[in-house]
Amino acid sequence: MMRVHSPNAHGVPSSPATRRDMGAGLGVKPSHWAEVLALDDAPHFWVEVHAENHMVDGGPRLAALDALRAKHPLSLHGVGLSLAGEDPLDVAHLARLKRLVDRCEPWSVSEHLSWCKHDGTVFPDLLPVVRTPAACQRIAARITQVQEALGRPIAIENPTHYLSDMGHTLSEDVFLNELADRCGNTWLLDITNVVISAHNTAGTTESVDTDWIFRLRPDTVSEIHLAGFSDDAQALTATGLPLRIDSHSHALGNEVRALYKRYVAFAGPRPSLVEWDNDVPPFEALWRERTWVQSVLTQARPSE
Repeated sequence: MMRVHSPNAHGVPSSPATRRDMGAGLGVKPSHWAEVLALDDAPHFWVEVHAENHMVDGGPRLAALDALRAKHPLSLHGVGLSLAGEDPLDVAHLARLKRLVDRCEPWSVSEHLSWCKHDGTVFPDLLPVVRTPAACQRIAARITQVQEALGRPIAIENPTHYLSDMGHTLSEDVFLNELADRCGNTWLLDITNVVISAHNTAGTTESVDTDWIFRLRPDTVSEIHLAGFSDDAQALTATGLPLRIDSHSHALGNEVRALYKRYVAFAGPRPSLVEWDNDVPPFEALWRERTWVQSVLTQARPSE
């Protein structure tokens, strides 16, 4: 029997879900909204949408979001705050995000530890920051500003690295652990970004492997993302291999699957999302990916 929950001020039922209820979810696109809304027996399932696609005053996108929110637990994933940038935070953008968060009361709000704006120019990418103590202090202040505006902690996604010799003075785990200590945020651990970054920086002075995620404090990891990547044969890494691109355009690769299983065995189950944003396949293909992820979580969950 479907439980009915009290609506919030916007008439949208409040979610009964807690983080413990969350299993494997999907980033959903308009082409799959009808199929997602038709799901009636999907334990632990949840959905994520990009916040900027719904930061509007009305219309079909908000109506669709209300319908999704009434059927499945919802997460909002932002891509436009330029959280690691040097330009002042866009307070108008933040206010629009706040209105959306208040409207749909998502179980999670997340953003990226990256920048996409500089001197008023917006770049169509999520770019990594040079990890230094000064950058840590600056970004911590920006995270705090966002969390105070939203009235809640946010989950922040680790970036993808394409360049080496950027001048990092702090390792990724040290940098992220320090930020969480300062701000009380959590981490959205993108396993695919970790695999791509290790491949792209191999053979350089700033080469990293994937093991840094096991030095990230597990209690600060609230969510995991998984996606497929692609190879750019026109660009080679220092080891002569094609550069890997975080394209979200394929099924999960074997390296991503293996590292995900290792991390879940190490840290325990975490709400985990499959992203597929380009060359989006039929819903059945997405659901197969989600089913595999849920099987990993189910095997790792202790009997209750």
